[in-house]
Amino acid sequence: MQNAGWKLRGKIYFNRWAMVGMDALVVFLSYLGAYWLRFEGAIVNYGTLINATYLPLLAIKLIFFYIFGMYRGMWRYTSMRDLQSILLANIIASSANLTWFFFTERAMTVYRSVVILDGLLTLLGVTGIRLAVRIIFQYHILEENPVEAIFRRRTRKRLLIIGAGDSGEKVLREMHDNKNLAYEVVGFLDDNPAKHRRLIHGVPILGATADLGRIIHQKNAEEILIAVPSASSREMRRVVELCEQTGLPCRTLPGIGELIDGSVHISSIRNVSYEDLMGREAVRLDMDRIGKSLAGRRILVTGAGGSIGSELCRQLARFQPELLVMLDRTENNLFHVEMEMRRLFPDLNLRAELADIQKGAKIYAIFQEVQPQVVFHAAAFKHVPLMELHPWEAVNNNVFGTANVIRAAANCNVARFVNVSTDKAVRPTNVMGATKRVAELLTVSQDHGSMRCMAVRFGNVVGSEGSVIPLFKKQIERGGPVTVTHPEVTRFFMTIPEAAQLILQAAAMGEGGEIFILKMGNPIRIVDLARDLIRLSGYEPDEEIEIRFTGLRPGEKLYEELITEGEGIISTEHEKILVLRAQTIQPDEINPQLRALRHSAFRRNPLLIKDRLKDLVPDYQPDPTG
Repeated sequence: MQNAGWKLRGKIYFNRWAMVGMDALVVFLSYLGAYWLRFEGAIVNYGTLINATYLPLLAIKLIFFYIFGMYRGMWRYTSMRDLQSILLANIIASSANLTWFFFTERAMTVYRSVVILDGLLTLLGVTGIRLAVRIIFQYHILEENPVEAIFRRRTRKRLLIIGAGDSGEKVLREMHDNKNLAYEVVGFLDDNPAKHRRLIHGVPILGATADLGRIIHQKNAEEILIAVPSASSREMRRVVELCEQTGLPCRTLPGIGELIDGSVHISSIRNVSYEDLMGREAVRLDMDRIGKSLAGRRILVTGAGGSIGSELCRQLARFQPELLVMLDRTENNLFHVEMEMRRLFPDLNLRAELADIQKGAKIYAIFQEVQPQVVFHAAAFKHVPLMELHPWEAVNNNVFGTANVIRAAANCNVARFVNVSTDKAVRPTNVMGATKRVAELLTVSQDHGSMRCMAVRFGNVVGSEGSVIPLFKKQIERGGPVTVTHPEVTRFFMTIPEAAQLILQAAAMGEGGEIFILKMGNPIRIVDLARDLIRLSGYEPDEEIEIRFTGLRPGEKLYEELITEGEGIISTEHEKILVLRAQTIQPDEINPQLRALRHSAFRRNPLLIKDRLKDLVPDYQPDPTG
């Protein structure tokens, strides 16, 4: 092992000295070339002067080359940043040489034009060598096995990229750099006419997306990549329909909300999903404001193993909290999220707590130990039909579990408490929605001392646990039928990253006592969603995969709302966030009702539970069939 380490270090040192040696040779040839150009080839008469000045000139240049990091990089990965360093190093080195010559006895004998020409020739030489090395490695001219390289090129799939922007360019560059990728890019398509007939890294932009069918036939393309992460839903649907008409495999890059750090990699490419057709715009975040409320803080997330809770943890890690505590009652979910977080954020101070929010003593002990400063409460029972069958579980978890977390947070001097709520809390027709509405009231109504409490209300999250989309995908995999409750049922949808980002933004904006609502766009008909998913899976709805209507389930609405009567809606500085100043309930009014609700839940009496919920939430209209 030690010998291997010495060999590796020896190779590194050899490579660096080889780089220095090549640059020294370039400097020498450039200096001779400068004299040759200045005196039209008559350099013999200046041999003595060249010998006397070359070594100081070389030393000054190599010192500045070293200072600017020209020997720390790898020439095969020479980039624009490296070229900038080379340019600056040459300018400063040439200026230093002119200064040195001026203040020595060589001032009258060394021509300034020679020094300038030498600087230009050195710049061209050192840049040219580095670019030549990159070209050699990029196009795999020095393949270890030429026969294997030829075979690999012949077996590559011919790929057509839709989108000649930054994302498409990055994908092409990575494909050029990675010889093991089984793709050859044959062209780009883009709807911007100004880009047509131009080249990106030697690959032509062949036309607009409307020309897709013709260009695929012309270029014998075998696969399509959509590299337009910021496309709107209308644009994405149009492009996907054009791709489906060709019959070729079609893949895409994640939406801009998923590309948290803005990076684009080959590993990001995936099949087109329903989230892509939604075409949600990028969320504008006030990073400074969020950072001030989260950076360096101890943060606790309940329900961290769920879809929203886990995404909140990923987003929170970006703001470098002092400690991130992930709390969940499901050990498998918590284990997998913890492993993922430790892999993605190895420097994050992370702690996983296996606990049930219904157990107040346990929750209080955890809060006492970790002393969180910010709490995101995402733990809840969310399945509407199950909660209709087990209303006492919804009450114990969503109401009294939330009360346990609020009480522990208040006793431990938490600064901010954010309750993740749902649109089903608005004019609820089911137990789940009613219990979440009570949880909102507990959050914003009672006196919590100096703790700023707020709730964030939004609709369905695409791909979350319990969402209709995973159910539809499983039904399609089985060959159908896809079951929809009603042909006119609609729901609001947003992506998981978008929901988590807006929760963080609302939390940073809150002063206490607010219910924030996230703008969900237009509601989507569930039957249209089902048809889109069937088409994305390569089938034709109603022909190859049946859509079957089963009727609304107990507690379900045809449509959901985000605002209830009596709530004054106020716009905020964020275009996707509204705030509601809801009517509050005094503790002496709500506490007796909570005791009655707890008693009815203890007795497991569904009718009594619903009556007590209606006392707390007057606009709750229980489903009489439930």
